[in-house]
Amino acid sequence: MLVRCSTALQRFYVIMATSFDKSTVAAEARLSSNPAKKPRKMSTNAAAMTAAFDKYAHYLNTLNDKRERVVKASRDITINSKKVIFQVHRISKYNRDEVLEKAEKDLAAVTDQYMSRLVKELQGTDFWKLRRAYSPGVQEYVEAATLYEFCKTGKLLNLEAINASLLPLSDPSFEPLQINILDYVLGVADLTGELMRLAIGRISDGELEYAKTICRFVREIYRKLTLVVPTMDENYEMKKKMDTMLQSVVKIENACFSVHVRGSEYIPLLGCSDPNFSFLGAQVLEL
Repeated sequence: MLVRCSTALQRFYVIMATSFDKSTVAAEARLSSNPAKKPRKMSTNAAAMTAAFDKYAHYLNTLNDKRERVVKASRDITINSKKVIFQVHRISKYNRDEVLEKAEKDLAAVTDQYMSRLVKELQGTDFWKLRRAYSPGVQEYVEAATLYEFCKTGKLLNLEAINASLLPLSDPSFEPLQINILDYVLGVADLTGELMRLAIGRISDGELEYAKTICRFVREIYRKLTLVVPTMDENYEMKKKMDTMLQSVVKIENACFSVHVRGSEYIPLLGCSDPNFSFLGAQVLEL
């Protein structure tokens, strides 16, 4: 029994040794027939795709840099247009010509220094892509220009006149920047708020007829826009401004109505040179 086991064990060793040698030889043969793989070279399609993405990355980086410059220009236009509006609000029946002359110079400075920078950034490009970046400044510029025009002529400055004033700022070889109708209408909507403040100020100075003129003008703008806004595609922002515009109309109407009904109580006193209010029947006290 022991002899049989040893014999079987010897046969097992012989078989394993033989199979190991065969597998080793086969592996060496495969290695010799397949040399080490070389690194793959980038195909033509992959190289073209990389070049295309590099081009897209350059375009997006350039667009983002331009957007930052446009936002800065729009902010400068907003700030300086507000200065024009504040200057117009200083108007009275005593200094009308002086205030309007100063406001005209300030508005021309905004156009030549700040709007020109925006025009040069956007001319010849798809400026509609950056509309949200420059729209606030353009709306404020429209508001300042229309407010000045109303105080000077009593009329509304139209979009064609504003765009015509911007044409000399553009290079004739490029497509000029033109203010679109939406930004113009949004600027006119903001104009009604400034006219409401102007009307209240004129009433306090005793210029009731001028305040009534403003009231009729603002009411007409609101009436016309109520017909236009429902047909606009992007009217979300305009709908909010319409609510504010209605409040401005109501404030002007209430102020004019109050003065018309109770004007005899205080309108003759406006502009009175008596500083001690003795005309009211009050006793003058000497301190």
